[in-house]
Amino acid sequence: MSDFHEVRFPLDVSLGGRGGPERRTEIVTLGSNREARNARWAHSRRRYEAGYGVKSLAQLAQIIEFFEERRGRLYGFRWRDRADCASCPPGAAPSPTDQIIGTGDGARAAFQIIKTYGGAYSPYARDIIKPAAGSVRVAVGGVEASTPDVSVDAATGMVTFAPGAIPSAGAIVTAGFYFDVPARFDTDFLEIDMQAFEAGAIPNIPIIEIVP
Repeated sequence: MSDFHEVRFPLDVSLGGRGGPERRTEIVTLGSNREARNARWAHSRRRYEAGYGVKSLAQLAQIIEFFEERRGRLYGFRWRDRADCASCPPGAAPSPTDQIIGTGDGARAAFQIIKTYGGAYSPYARDIIKPAAGSVRVAVGGVEASTPDVSVDAATGMVTFAPGAIPSAGAIVTAGFYFDVPARFDTDFLEIDMQAFEAGAIPNIPIIEIVP
């Protein structure tokens, strides 16, 4: 992404923000009063409000500086979603067997990092394109791989095996990781009322996920 800056939104502010995944569903009520439902989006999209995390004038100045360097909505950045930022359950540390990211065929060397939600009815696989650098652990058939057998591109979430370490046919490739959400500001205007801020009102700082 040439229009993306590999920098994380100020962590102390994002961890105090609010938001989560959004989906678009079309619902039609039939003549029988029953419903017909159709998913308009194949993938969810996350929205956040960062203003809730701004607690001081120093943080506010930091956000203004970050906004100006991103040129408003022009450049994307990394956002840390405290509610969903790891391949494992909250409180646990990532394990190389957390998430299945593919199956070897003896020739395929590259695998996209993914996180799967659910499993019993209709699991949803989400591409993770912004893993946290140095956090990704990869395993083949339950055995953890190490450098130089495998490399990870933190800017794309692509795992690549060296020629002599390509997973054999039928071998399950798994990964564990921390990750960020590729995001951008959802406004070109930060409206900040200093009197209201000092009285406890939060500035409006909308953030939206960039869907790959």
